[in-house]
Amino acid sequence: MNALEMFQEGRPDWFTSEGREQKIKEYIRLADKLVWKRQGSFLAASVLTAFYFDAVSIFTFYGIVVLTEVLDLHLGRAARNWDGSDAIVGRKILKRIAVNTVLSAVAIAAFIINIALQQEATGHFTPLFFLISASVFAAMYNSQMSGILLLRLSIYGAAFLYIALIDIFKFFPPLSSTIWLEFWTIVFVLYFIADISIKFYTGYEQQMKYVALLKEENERTKTALEVKSRFLSIVSHELRTPLTSIIGSLELIRRGHGGTLPDNVKPVLDIAARNSQRLASLVEDLLDLQKLEAGEMEFIFKPIDANDLVQEAVESAEGYASKLGITVETEFCTEPCQISGENKRLVQVMNNLLSNAIKFSDEGSTVTVRVEVIGAHVRISVEDQGVGIPEGSREVVFGKFTQVDASDIRKVGGTGLGLNITEQILDRHNAVIDYVSEVGVGSTFFIEFDRIKNVKALPGDRKEITQAA
Repeated sequence: MNALEMFQEGRPDWFTSEGREQKIKEYIRLADKLVWKRQGSFLAASVLTAFYFDAVSIFTFYGIVVLTEVLDLHLGRAARNWDGSDAIVGRKILKRIAVNTVLSAVAIAAFIINIALQQEATGHFTPLFFLISASVFAAMYNSQMSGILLLRLSIYGAAFLYIALIDIFKFFPPLSSTIWLEFWTIVFVLYFIADISIKFYTGYEQQMKYVALLKEENERTKTALEVKSRFLSIVSHELRTPLTSIIGSLELIRRGHGGTLPDNVKPVLDIAARNSQRLASLVEDLLDLQKLEAGEMEFIFKPIDANDLVQEAVESAEGYASKLGITVETEFCTEPCQISGENKRLVQVMNNLLSNAIKFSDEGSTVTVRVEVIGAHVRISVEDQGVGIPEGSREVVFGKFTQVDASDIRKVGGTGLGLNITEQILDRHNAVIDYVSEVGVGSTFFIEFDRIKNVKALPGDRKEITQAA
């Protein structure tokens, strides 16, 4: 595929402001990045050849090469300040790049030809090697702009032919002479440089095409995610109001506010109430998930005592636990164990962990919530005596709309979002969550926070973190 075919497939090409800016910026970026590598090579070549040839002329020509490098650095500053919006400025920069390329290529060619002219022996291996290196370097790093690359290589090609013809015009050898063999070898080298230049250029164009396609696909994905988030937000908000009314009405009917209910109706209402609550939980989880992914969930961080956090969460879960015949025990830490966080969201995290531990435990078993200080961290763990989690299930455990055992989901209910939301909330707190589990024995989920010290009380019952552990 040639460059014209690539352009026709829709990638921003050289003739668009986007393509022009992209190529100029990339050209300047590489030029600045490789300046010391280029000058290091020419300095090494100057020192080496000055030992064998006229050092004054060698370093004079090298000084001219350095001067063209200074012009390139000055151009680089102008190009970096160009935002791509002014096409006239872009054309001026391109013209300066072309002028600088001519000056640089001529200076380098003159530097190398000066070495060749001082070399008495035939073959000119050293200057030709320098010229080949310069040509390959240009093919590798100037492939962003084909015109500039062609301009530089044309000057180098003229230098190649000039050096190749030095011995021919000096000795007028017969065709059987090795001087002609060296001339034809240089012609083959020119073909090689032209071939690799085309390969580098087409490779660069292909790479830019893929980058453009990836950007386009990324934009489409971002748009789809935004549409999905808006859809979830709208649907969830629209569901919340009528669902609240439905749940409230069902509770009123179950309590007999509409009159005495027949015995055969009560089980049906109980089922409707339970499923309405499950639907309400799903709506709330969807809203939380949408806010987290959109970065719209606010967190107001304040010092929190981990013992108080656990106590609040356990008290709110006691009714659910007693209904299922589960005992919840607590083991508080006996030393200061303050953390920084959003109390409401951390209570939500603890409720998720406790509800999972309770609903996946057998009746009559115990769930233990433990708070302990481990070095510079505060660990809160929730240990159950439930069914356990198979090995290699972490992605399922913390995934969206997933649970390890679908039958358990149907038995005890759940949206499959709780632990995913929990992990995202804890990520905002720079906290970590993990678990250890054994099938048939139980699971222990634990979260670790940075411990804070020296909390200074402020007016209005606010607190300020003054030092981290």
